Amino acid sequence: MRLSAAAAWVGVGAMMITGCAAGTGSGSGAGKVVDGGTFTFAVNADPGSLDPQASPSDAAIQIGQFAYDHLLNADADGKIVSGLATSWKTTGKKVVMSLHQGVTCSDGSAFTAADVAANINYVADPKNKSPLLGVLLPAGAHATADTSAGTVTLTLAGPAPFVTYGLAGLPMVCAKGMQNRSALVHKTLGTGPYQLTRSVAGNEYTYRKRRGYTWGPNGIGTATKGLPDTIVVKVVSDQTTAANLLMSGALNAATVTGADTSRLEGQHLFSTSSPLVTGEMWFNQAKSRPAADASVRRALTQALDLAQLRQVLTTGKGTAPTTFTVTEPPVCPGDSLTKALPAHDLDAAERVLDDAGWKRASGGVREKDGHKLSLTFVHNTSLGAGGTAAAELAVQTWQKLGVQITSRPQDETRIGQTLFTTGDWDIVWEALNTGSPDQMAPFLSGPVPPAGTNFAHIDNADYSAGIAQATDSVGTKGCPKWLAAESALAKDADVVPFANQATRMFGSGAKFEYAGSLIPTSIRMLAR
Repeated sequence: MRLSAAAAWVGVGAMMITGCAAGTGSGSGAGKVVDGGTFTFAVNADPGSLDPQASPSDAAIQIGQFAYDHLLNADADGKIVSGLATSWKTTGKKVVMSLHQGVTCSDGSAFTAADVAANINYVADPKNKSPLLGVLLPAGAHATADTSAGTVTLTLAGPAPFVTYGLAGLPMVCAKGMQNRSALVHKTLGTGPYQLTRSVAGNEYTYRKRRGYTWGPNGIGTATKGLPDTIVVKVVSDQTTAANLLMSGALNAATVTGADTSRLEGQHLFSTSSPLVTGEMWFNQAKSRPAADASVRRALTQALDLAQLRQVLTTGKGTAPTTFTVTEPPVCPGDSLTKALPAHDLDAAERVLDDAGWKRASGGVREKDGHKLSLTFVHNTSLGAGGTAAAELAVQTWQKLGVQITSRPQDETRIGQTLFTTGDWDIVWEALNTGSPDQMAPFLSGPVPPAGTNFAHIDNADYSAGIAQATDSVGTKGCPKWLAAESALAKDADVVPFANQATRMFGSGAKFEYAGSLIPTSIRMLAR
């Protein structure tokens, strides 16, 4: 699962919130640009609800960008550029935005400054339980509109050093959708370049290009040569199947990792990539869960050879993460992880559990106070064969440590339900990718589901104190404090990033830009 912001969260098996830029392209994208046609691409899970302000699913966020615009966008260098807002000014705790004139909704109605304010205030209201609150929009924010002037003033409750990065990912819903949220579950009511015309849950979604759209990033519109008339989104959970469909021409685009990339490279297909965290381990610290004990988390982490897991997961193509935020260009570059994560030492992990009172009993499984050290391990099936092999290796290691493991591979949709609804898990491999460190904070601290997005129930005092100090700093001046706060999480094994990978989207018969997800207005159809 991924949450995406500005250009939009597509690594494999990841939540993503990005406010960053397109990756680099390669391969055969030099064909003649042709008008019209149908662009067909794959997502690895059904999006579920299509309400763009209600779902943390990366599939929902990806396809939502065809129908819903953002107030701002980010270019290939990470610079904030226009969206629905043509200009903006940040002064202290206020952001004043001037809106593009003549913006219309898919139902033909005008989109106004009052609609923008209504969107912001809806997400800002905790009663609405939007997962975007605290991530793309700072808690306590409030908006007012001057409809005659076409301006919106966003007032913040406190410092928000990266507020424009969040606004570059906040989707705007039109008035009829705001008035009837249930209508957004299966249809679209936005200002975006495309409108949903057909949906078959679990199978495919069809979008049709809107005429007269002129307010995309830096003023791009649907009259641009090469932009497809129709978008077809197919749900394809298996990467090998997606690769086969690309090679046959049945798909124009799909994200593929692992061994299948070699086959696609051999076909000299167009591709573009974006660096993402693909391997990240979380522990359920809810009361009564074994991993609420820091000793258990450290031992489980210390037992694993993270370098070996990375090699297996990424088929040798991954790198070691150095920070929680890897999207390019990074807002806060540095290394908060290498020295902080517990070093691999299986014998030391044994001693940690012994000292914490988890003793081996009959059968070799550890027990404490009459309870077995029995854990449920959830991992994302979209990680492919490499993910399955890495998960099996981890299970074998934990069993040697004396832990009873129940392995539950789940797809993107099921993992979202497990983390945010049922809470029935102890260890999960699910990568969260963000455009700026403040966007991570609601997942690493604060309210837990259903009131918040802190699905792992993390309560790290050093992290909370560190981000409070970092937030008071202006822009990147606070980066050393953000990085120090991340180190506190790694030291306690609250979250363990262990693999980065340049995630690639391949194209056949089309070229496009990719910034963790496909950018709709960048698509250009090519003559075959």
